[in-house]
Amino acid sequence: MLGPVILAASRSDRMRRLISAAPVTKQVVDRFIPGEDVDDIVPVIRELSERGLELTMDVVGEDITSPEQAAAARDAYLELIDRLKPLELGTRAEMSVKLSMFGQALEDGHELALKNVRPVVEAAAEIGTTVTLDAEDHTTLDSMFAIHEELRKDFPQTGCVIQAYLFRTEDDARRLAADGSRVRLVKGAYKEPASVAYQDKHEIDRAYVRILRTLMEGEGYPMIGSHDPRLIAIAQELAYRAGRKPGDYEFQMLYGIRAEEHVRLAAEGHRMRVYTAYGTDWYGYFMRRLAEKPANLRFFARSMLTKG
Repeated sequence: MLGPVILAASRSDRMRRLISAAPVTKQVVDRFIPGEDVDDIVPVIRELSERGLELTMDVVGEDITSPEQAAAARDAYLELIDRLKPLELGTRAEMSVKLSMFGQALEDGHELALKNVRPVVEAAAEIGTTVTLDAEDHTTLDSMFAIHEELRKDFPQTGCVIQAYLFRTEDDARRLAADGSRVRLVKGAYKEPASVAYQDKHEIDRAYVRILRTLMEGEGYPMIGSHDPRLIAIAQELAYRAGRKPGDYEFQMLYGIRAEEHVRLAAEGHRMRVYTAYGTDWYGYFMRRLAEKPANLRFFARSMLTKG
């Protein structure tokens, strides 16, 4: 299994230096991360929107070691929101945030992350859009869910992410499948121990379907984060059985992966949101994309061999 090896490499400074120095790396990274700053990304937002696609924007960067860096991450999102305002896209362009970027792992990190993320959520609401809190490794989730609950008191449209490979997630889904909630379901992309997470792909897929059924039969708004054609078809069937129309849920896929499927689903009348990341601290995000899908790794390896 290459996935765990790649995830381990995502935390290695030596591998970071090696991969960052490879001549072909930027070309490959650009497939998944279309820009380094907000000036790069605004034309991408316009282009995707004009093609009938929606977006969730992620400013990449998780290795926060000081309150000053956490504040800078907050300010980067506030700058993005300021640039989104004249585009008047509303909920067609939302934000995804990792609370680790807002200082969650620092001393008094829970309070610091809440303090930093709240102005981002407030600013998003002012331009008619919202924020989704990304899920990270299992040790951070109780804090993430508590911050989600606190934010929803004033901003009930605030979304969150749950991960199918964790044993806890079926209970989390039942709790979250309530009126007004917005929940993105993904398989999970962190290296988790067997004590808390399924390790077998087929077990993860089965859990994904069980959890998705709970969300579809609930009263919230499910967001299906998957590129798997079989799971996409199952999602459509579960939505039909639950009496949901296309606007009552949405699909989400990563920028640079199965782009033709993005357009196809949108053309069929589905809400299709593209998870679009940008920024200079791309390494951890990029390595998890490789770990998630063997085809991504093959693409990178092929490029290294032919372009190095």
